[in-house]
Amino acid sequence: GGGVQLVETDALRTRPDDEAVVLGADDVPEMLALVERTQPGPFAPRTYELGRYVGIRHEGRLVAMAGERLRPTGWTEISAVCTDAEHRGQGLATRLVLDVAHHVHERGDRAMLHAAESNTGAIAVYERLGFRLRRRTMFGVLRTPSP
Repeated sequence: GGGVQLVETDALRTRPDDEAVVLGADDVPEMLALVERTQPGPFAPRTYELGRYVGIRHEGRLVAMAGERLRPTGWTEISAVCTDAEHRGQGLATRLVLDVAHHVHERGDRAMLHAAESNTGAIAVYERLGFRLRRRTMFGVLRTPSP
């Protein structure tokens, strides 16, 4: 399907978030459940190993997360940005994107994102944060054939 690639501009003002917790192997079942509920894009049981993933919990339950995936030279992709439906509109995804971007900058990289072209609400949020459209893309899915 159609997608967009957004890259940071000088307007992006990153910051760490005190409520963001680093997610790891023990959190995978909750991460997968959140991804299943919110459909942010590809996320498999070992995706968290590609970079730093953080989340926000409410009453002990993971309700929002974001992390790092692709890392071409000088860049890091912010990925799996998602918030449970009942917690949207509270700025949780914004806080996590800014936290992840802050840590990307600490390594000397710049931040980029991919989103489905139809996800206009998320794209508008990313643009307000200081990202700009770099290019339109097409997403494809490859599957290993069954034996």
